[in-house]
Amino acid sequence: MNNFCCGGGGGAWAMPYVAERIFYGRIKAKQIMDTGADLVIAPCHNCRDQIMKSLVKEYDLGVEVKYLWELVADSLIVEPWSEEEVKKAHEMRDAQFERDGIVLDEEFF
Repeated sequence: MNNFCCGGGGGAWAMPYVAERIFYGRIKAKQIMDTGADLVIAPCHNCRDQIMKSLVKEYDLGVEVKYLWELVADSLIVEPWSEEEVKKAHEMRDAQFERDGIVLDEEFF
């Protein structure tokens, strides 16, 4: 609610108006500072570049900036199971199959 533009949109990021971009981004920088956030999720490449490459440095924001897809990808990382966890999962699977009368071809295991 009441969010302001980062100052890099509408092609401003790609144009040679660095001082103007930084000036117009000051409100967004203050909004980010006021949240106390450690991580900012940017909705587009212009926002990401403006915040990460300009505003973080110019206004000493101290935040990490990611695209939404990066946040999702980071959330999907699953650590591999230990041998003990794999063995326990197989035992639980086998007990469930036995309980439910499921018989599968051994080549699947």
